[in-house]
Amino acid sequence: MRPILRPCSVVDPVDSRDLIPIDFIPAAVLFDMDGLMLDSERAMLGAWRAAALAESIQADDALWLSMVGVHDRASFAILSERLGEDAATRLRAAGDRLYDAQVAAGLPHKNGLIELLDLLDAHGIAKAVATSTRRKRALAKLEASGLIDRFAVIVTGSDVEHPKPAPDIYLLAARQLGVDPRDCLVLEDSEPGVRAALAAGATPIQVPDLVAPSVELRGFGHRIAGSLVQVRGMLQAVLVGRGRVGVAFGA
Repeated sequence: MRPILRPCSVVDPVDSRDLIPIDFIPAAVLFDMDGLMLDSERAMLGAWRAAALAESIQADDALWLSMVGVHDRASFAILSERLGEDAATRLRAAGDRLYDAQVAAGLPHKNGLIELLDLLDAHGIAKAVATSTRRKRALAKLEASGLIDRFAVIVTGSDVEHPKPAPDIYLLAARQLGVDPRDCLVLEDSEPGVRAALAAGATPIQVPDLVAPSVELRGFGHRIAGSLVQVRGMLQAVLVGRGRVGVAFGA
């Protein structure tokens, strides 16, 4: 039996009037997972805090937040550089045990996720997951959260040589869906993910979670929404308008 999950409460910090309208109907929408679909980053932060306390390791929240959107190998390198390899190993093992228990129980959906997925399904828009998380854990998260059957393609950090911010994950997801990445809309919460989407030639919308976009990242001029509720509204507006899949209006 699948767990009953409550969406996390998110206050939209972005005025919908300030959002740049979407000017094409995407051939596919590619979803990041952690912090975008699932309220997993807060769960991870709590697990790391508890693990640090249990292991008597001094580590502040800024350290955890610096690893948002970063793949496993790079995260461990950051921990090792800051804490030393022994402390990093102990902390990661303890944190993983605590976090995996939360994953098994099912992580909460982000606000508006299910309604967004339903909208895309109603209009026949293909969907894929493209996450830096390693495959075993990614599948466990999607299964426990009742999302695994909502996506035709799931691409993980285990499937590519170069993780985000390299474009490989998004290029592979588009290829497996049989679409041009330039015709894809990418939904991301983190800076590495936005950079990966742009490098792949896709159109990103960022929905920040725990880490606000940097001034440098904002300079790319990509769309930034306050929640998936806002993203759904943007897509609803273009899907009820006129246009062909993957083609900008007026082209």
